[in-house]
Amino acid sequence: MAVPHDQTDHPAEADAPPAAAPLVLASASPRRLQLLQQIGLMPADIDPADIDETPRKGELPPHYARRIAAEKAAAVTARHPGAFVLAADTVVAVGRRILPKPEDEAAARRCLALLSGRRHRVLGAVTLRAPDGRHAETLVTTAVVFKRLSRQEIDDYLASGEWRGKAGGYAIQGAAAAFIPRIIGSYPNVVGLPLVETRNLLAGLGYRP
Repeated sequence: MAVPHDQTDHPAEADAPPAAAPLVLASASPRRLQLLQQIGLMPADIDPADIDETPRKGELPPHYARRIAAEKAAAVTARHPGAFVLAADTVVAVGRRILPKPEDEAAARRCLALLSGRRHRVLGAVTLRAPDGRHAETLVTTAVVFKRLSRQEIDDYLASGEWRGKAGGYAIQGAAAAFIPRIIGSYPNVVGLPLVETRNLLAGLGYRP
């Protein structure tokens, strides 16, 4: 007589959980990758969105940051079905003015001269899209205070090249830390990604590392 197969003989095979969906970082920023790694998150893939980031006429900094993060996430999601896609944008704003990510010294000098001796905002927008189509976003604002910069300090910082491609023309995690006596809010947000809020988004949409 045949003996019926007992599925309980193979519990690991019967109860194996479904594979976790991968995480894709929609950014070429090494700083964002390092920040994720700092809290134990390693994306399965890095795929920069490469979208037009030109601000629209009259667009305010918070709306701009949210829009760019959402557009990055949407562009990369189309290339990675079945994945969680994380996108972010960091904006340095003085009042209603959005500062650029300068690629030449003249633009960087204008940014530093504007920031010198005053307080500005760093807005970090994060968008997460889940494999099932759900999405969530957050916007984190950090206030940053710059000391008054001398001409020599600006010249020396420009000579370092550290400013190139950085929002507002500076990197708080580098030599520009000597210009900043105080911040109010999230430090990693100024570096490039607000970690507490990003982790909350991932947990809220069910991402499992």
